[in-house]
Amino acid sequence: MNKLFKQLFRFGIVGGIAFLIDFGIFALLTHLGMHYLIAQIISFSISLAFNYVASIKWVFDAKKQTPKEIIIFVSLSVVGLGINELLLFIGIDKLHFHELIVKLFATAVVMVFNFVTRKLIIEKK
Repeated sequence: MNKLFKQLFRFGIVGGIAFLIDFGIFALLTHLGMHYLIAQIISFSISLAFNYVASIKWVFDAKKQTPKEIIIFVSLSVVGLGINELLLFIGIDKLHFHELIVKLFATAVVMVFNFVTRKLIIEKK
């Protein structure tokens, strides 16, 4: 199997599970009355922890991460969270779409961002 195809397939599985964690927690917290931006930080952080471990162990060829690589990963994840928060704010507060619809869109955008940045940084060519 082509290495890139295999990575994309595995990334899709890991991303799917991370999405279910993120979306499920987000939906639950917003349903319970938590503000969507706070709910997003919590759900994103929990799914990020899962995604990081699974990406390192199963998706990319990265056996041991250096402190520098971990800092870069966390920094890029914070950027991803910022993109997510911005898209949620625009979609919900400015365009008045339902929060779960905006969440789906924002997650798709950040998923592409995550794959590209992790591919370039986590995996050494």
